[in-house]
Formats: sequence, structure tokens, C-alpha cells
Amino acid sequence: MNWVLVIVGAAVGAPLRYLMDREVQLRHDSVFPWGTFVVNASGSFVLGVLAGASVGSGTYALLGTGLCGALSTYSTFSYETLRLAERGWGFLAVANVLVSLLVGLGAVVLGAGLTGGLEG
Repeated sequence: MNWVLVIVGAAVGAPLRYLMDREVQLRHDSVFPWGTFVVNASGSFVLGVLAGASVGSGTYALLGTGLCGALSTYSTFSYETLRLAERGWGFLAVANVLVSLLVGLGAVVLGAGLTGGLEG
């Protein structure tokens, strides 16, 4: 029945991604894809919290695979990075890749650390 939990989590995560992205994008006029950056960092943090808390398989299916899988978006990140490069914003494209990677990894480590997942 884990597949039902994944569907339920995704049913919440996908609209949440859309709403978060739109709210962030409306608050600036930069070409940098801040909305995708924020949803990916948020999803990474929640996944780190779950990993650190060592939740059961049902909770992980609901929140990790379903919610975080639908909340975060590698495909949109890749597409927006390509669009930045195609439009002559090469520096912003490289910055998007580097900052997204560093912040995403940092968010996972922070989330796992807050829930005791990094203790030996």
C-alpha cells in the first residue's frame, strides 16, 4: 500500500510546488529562477529531516517519495538553467547550478543534523 501513500504525498507536493514557485516569482523581477530554487531547497531540507529522523517506510513513502518527489523538480531546474544559458545569461546559469547544488546538499545536511541523523 506504499504506492497509495506516494500518490497522496505527490497530490499535496505538486500543487504546493506550483503555489510556492508562483509566490516567490511574483516577489521579484529577476531572470534567476528563484521559485524553483526555493522549492528544491525546501524539498531537500524536508528529505534531510526525514532521513535524520529514520522514519518508517510508510512515512517515507508519503513524505519522502511522494511529497518531496513532487515538491522538488530536477527537470524544471535543468530547463530553466538551459533557458538562462540560451538567452545569454551564462553566469546566472552556472550560478544556478552551483548554488542549487550547494544549498540543496546543505539543506539535507541541516535537516538530518536537526533530527540527529548525523550523530555517529
